[in-house]
Amino acid sequence: MTIQELKVATDRIGVIIGKGGETRRSIEEKGQATISIDSQEGLVTIEGEDAIGVLRATEVIRALGRGFSPERAFRLFDDDDIILDLLDLSHVADTPQKMNRIRGRIIGRDGKARTQIENMTDTTISIYGKTVGIIGLPEPVLTARKAVEMLVEGAEHGNVFSFLDRRKKEAKQDLISSYY
Repeated sequence: MTIQELKVATDRIGVIIGKGGETRRSIEEKGQATISIDSQEGLVTIEGEDAIGVLRATEVIRALGRGFSPERAFRLFDDDDIILDLLDLSHVADTPQKMNRIRGRIIGRDGKARTQIENMTDTTISIYGKTVGIIGLPEPVLTARKAVEMLVEGAEHGNVFSFLDRRKKEAKQDLISSYY
């Protein structure tokens, strides 16, 4: 029996449960696990016989707790290679105003910067509280993480997108050269 416990923000408990318990049942089914939720404390316990299923379910719940929608978080069930990477921004900003500015830089006007990073790296990004969550394959997740870190450090958006374009071309070239 494998048991995992994690603490989730109480305002995200409703997302984990879903409408009529639908999301919770889906996680239990796909992860072959049983989930118990203490909505007062925000404590979620995942247990089951299949250790990998329990760990996957835990990652999905962690993603839901960090602002991802169920559809986006369930990508973690689709492929064993897909990972969740959380980037903590709490050390970067010491005031709420600075945190808002940093989140704004990552999101961009009308969400364009975030969408651009997602499209260029084939990842899914969520900015919630003091964290940035990235879901995708390991190599693209590292690239997206580097792009987010560049924005946090104050790099211009144009430079970040040029970096992503270079990385995308390099990846394509690596793919082509692996065939020939």
